[in-house]
Amino acid sequence: MTQLDVPAPDVAVDPAAGAAAQAGRPHHRDVLAQRRADRTARVEPRGRRQHTARERAHLLVDEGTFVEISPLRTAGPSSGSGVVIGWGLVGGRPVVVASHDAAVASGAIGAVFAETVQRAQRIAIDRGHPIVYINDSGGARIHDGIHALHGCGGIFANNVEASRKIPQISLILGPCAGAAAYSPALTDWTIMVKEQGQMFLTGPEIVRAATGEDATADEIGGSGMHTRTSGVAHLEVDDEQAALDAARGILSFLPSHVGGAPALVDPVPARAEAVARLPHVVPDKSSIVFDMHEVLDGVLDDRPRLELSPGHAPSVLTVLAHLDGRPVGIVANQPKARGGILDAKASVKASRFVDFCARYGLPVLTFVDVPGFLPGTVEEGRGVITQGATMLRAYVEAQSPVLTVVVRKAYGGAYIAMGSRSLGADFTWAWSGSEIAVMGPGGAVALLHRRALKDAEDPDALRDELAAEYRENVARPYLAAEAGILDDVIVPEETRDRMVQALGVLAPRVEGGRA
Repeated sequence: MTQLDVPAPDVAVDPAAGAAAQAGRPHHRDVLAQRRADRTARVEPRGRRQHTARERAHLLVDEGTFVEISPLRTAGPSSGSGVVIGWGLVGGRPVVVASHDAAVASGAIGAVFAETVQRAQRIAIDRGHPIVYINDSGGARIHDGIHALHGCGGIFANNVEASRKIPQISLILGPCAGAAAYSPALTDWTIMVKEQGQMFLTGPEIVRAATGEDATADEIGGSGMHTRTSGVAHLEVDDEQAALDAARGILSFLPSHVGGAPALVDPVPARAEAVARLPHVVPDKSSIVFDMHEVLDGVLDDRPRLELSPGHAPSVLTVLAHLDGRPVGIVANQPKARGGILDAKASVKASRFVDFCARYGLPVLTFVDVPGFLPGTVEEGRGVITQGATMLRAYVEAQSPVLTVVVRKAYGGAYIAMGSRSLGADFTWAWSGSEIAVMGPGGAVALLHRRALKDAEDPDALRDELAAEYRENVARPYLAAEAGILDDVIVPEETRDRMVQALGVLAPRVEGGRA
């Protein structure tokens, strides 16, 4: 019998239960079973079939491994604490779970709720286990007043402490309103279910009363808005099972805690057809776009990859993958999206990912094809200088291996920001057809030869001639290699071997899972 298959109250499940029944006293398992049945009935009217808090916890971990902590804890004479906590195994490794119970006061966070969550957090932090928060809450419990707010603050303080020690993942499977929304924002990754999960500080009614704005819950804090516009959430999925699977997927790339053994798997070569195509992926003309995923296909292990924040700031890719069986983090410009340019949002996205990978010892592999930072008053108003600086800081402070390859072009400050040698990259290479310079040939020629172009009989021909000269004398990668700024100029099909060899020196594999 699994822990989900709780017997009905009139069934004696063991001698103690039978004795209790004969004495006229209900056994605690019977009481618990009735409470679970009542809560399941109460959660159904919310719309499409949703799992209960306990079902979600069981579905997250390996089958049959969930162990609940304090199942009889209550916040009142007949209600539970509003949250289910416990632990189980994910891929054979312990993971702590805190699952909001929407059937108890709509999952609102009261004093007992907060104490229960904090207990789960302390177990995870003190024992070095990842924690997954399954969020489905209406916010702080109004009747608990200051005690609810004090409890929320304690949860947030533990979130911050945990962020330096263990992975934290938040799943948004229902409303996540008011004070409840801060905790996911303090965790590493947030996954939202489409048309079911919402996150906002103030809901539609309060927004309407305060500002006159008439907006739905999805418009204010739905999964589409947060995964594409705000960047508060990082993955949008279709249903609860997909959210639970995504959490398991993220955890599969990570050690259990900072400094823990890497989650090594058996090495798998890159897909043969992708390797064969690699020398032909990048077009000869720099104005023609290509898909950076095709480059990754020809370099990384032929295993499933997980792209985080695919819809937010898509000019930069942030991907979890494997190279030679080792989990790695990928930061790459995406020419298909605005030419791979950097802006304020892309800078924050990349810096956050680099910081995360470095914290858990994942090597950061950077694939560069960047025309620069996006110019203009809008970006300057968004603080692109400050946000770009966070990207510089992330690479400088990264303690895990950093390997960088310039695939096509790297211009200006964006070259520096994309994991350059000057920021501390351990090894840097460039493909033979790439360009590295303060600015692109077109812009450089227009700036340096304005008068000559203005007076020329055929300015287009002169511009082409001067651009070719600039490429040869200033931008070609061999100049950087000769100066020792690049380790080598390579052909595309050498990329995987060079990176594997570099990791063999910087983070060697040791059989048995320790490096």
